[in-house]
Amino acid sequence: MTMRRLVRSEFRKLTSTKMPLAFLGVLLAFAVINAVIVVAGTDMDGSKTFISTAADQQSLVAFAANGFILAALFGAIAVAREYGHHTVIPMFLASPRRHRAVGAQLGAVAVGGAVLSVVGTALTIAAVALALPTTDYSFLLSAGNVLRLLGAAAFAGAAGAVFGAGFGSIVRSVGGAVTGTTIALIIAPPLIVQMANDTASWMPNILANVLAGAGTDVSTPAALAALATWALVPAAIGLVAVERRDVV
Repeated sequence: MTMRRLVRSEFRKLTSTKMPLAFLGVLLAFAVINAVIVVAGTDMDGSKTFISTAADQQSLVAFAANGFILAALFGAIAVAREYGHHTVIPMFLASPRRHRAVGAQLGAVAVGGAVLSVVGTALTIAAVALALPTTDYSFLLSAGNVLRLLGAAAFAGAAGAVFGAGFGSIVRSVGGAVTGTTIALIIAPPLIVQMANDTASWMPNILANVLAGAGTDVSTPAALAALATWALVPAAIGLVAVERRDVV
């Protein structure tokens, strides 16, 4: 089977279930929460200076860090459930060279993660823009800032999905993959930073914020490289696991 047909098959599997709709519901919830924050939130002195500048608004709507985590969960579930449902068997029969099948799988989940993250960013920006007229401030983000937010979200979403897919290939159960991804991205980073403060700038959420223009901890090229490394390491380990272990 050609690589194009493999990728098309993976896209079909991703879009033929209700999982994307479930994640869309989560994205809508994030957007509503941000709108509520704009309408009802205040600073300690009762003012709304947290949305008074373009930088403040950009920081508020920067979704790339959340996009990385949500896309990682998306990728973990998408890959791990194939082992639970044994749908990997026809996949590997169609492509006995497992690295090609895994490559198609990673490509499909990367695109799916990027789309989810971009949609999440767009919904958040739209929600905040619609809520701002209830305050004394207007929407201050330029078109360039919006494009940067969307671009950062796309990259972070793709990287997150590949990260999660790696966990799915390693663990092979939905519960285990989701648990491992959650520990790796939510629980472990604060513990690691407590033990080694210098690592704070290299955590995925910080790197994603740098890409979105909401942080300056490292340079943009360094953030791109580091976030890609976060994604590729578990994906590579997962590929080795798939190559060496029995299918089920």
